[in-house]
Amino acid sequence: MNSIPDATTVAFFRERLRKAEVIEELFERFEAYLRSQGLQARGGQIIDATLVPVPKQRNTREENNEINAGRLPEGWDDNPDRLQQKDLDARWTTKNSISYFGYKNSICIDVDHGFIRRYAVTPANIHDSQMLPRLLDPENEHDYVWADSAYSGKCFEDLLNLGGFESLIHEKGARNHPLSDAAMELNRIKSSIRACVEHVFGCMTMSMGGKLTRKIGLERNEAWWGLKNLTFNFLRYIQRSTHIATVS
Repeated sequence: MNSIPDATTVAFFRERLRKAEVIEELFERFEAYLRSQGLQARGGQIIDATLVPVPKQRNTREENNEINAGRLPEGWDDNPDRLQQKDLDARWTTKNSISYFGYKNSICIDVDHGFIRRYAVTPANIHDSQMLPRLLDPENEHDYVWADSAYSGKCFEDLLNLGGFESLIHEKGARNHPLSDAAMELNRIKSSIRACVEHVFGCMTMSMGGKLTRKIGLERNEAWWGLKNLTFNFLRYIQRSTHIATVS
């Protein structure tokens, strides 16, 4: 007899977890288990974000203006079935001259073990750097913080200094003030460590069903990606445990 639950059962269970508001608690409980197994956050931390696309909405420009202003477009509340299919929380953003609609999954991983230690799910138009205070992990045994140039700037350097962290954030050039050769070389050195976080997003893309999400609204996307981040940690733990058993 097949004991694996079907997709509908999984969906109902996920929704029950969301309504009970226990997903973050589950994430923290597994974090506590990792620490009990000697896998506490070490080696410093890497912070990054990935875009989470959702199906595009077929709204008029006027309707989008109302949504962006935090208002419900006129007449939408007259059709509850239609309203259920409208995502009022997702936002547009542009990256490398390409427009995206959806959310962002921002994460912090530790360098030594590669587990996600903290995360935040936001609309896509929220700049990566705004999540830095929420993502910094004070429990990491080492003070180093790696991130790309989206997190650069004096205010963030001051924040890291205030928290006792050592910044290894990429330097960013400016118009008429390009980076020096020394700064570019230092960025390349930092990239050799920072690239570890790309392996996390790569795993989610290649082995965990990709990043396109068909959930509607911020709450459901927070639940979906909170569980996805937790599942990545499960898989990472199994991978490490299997490797250790094989070596032994």
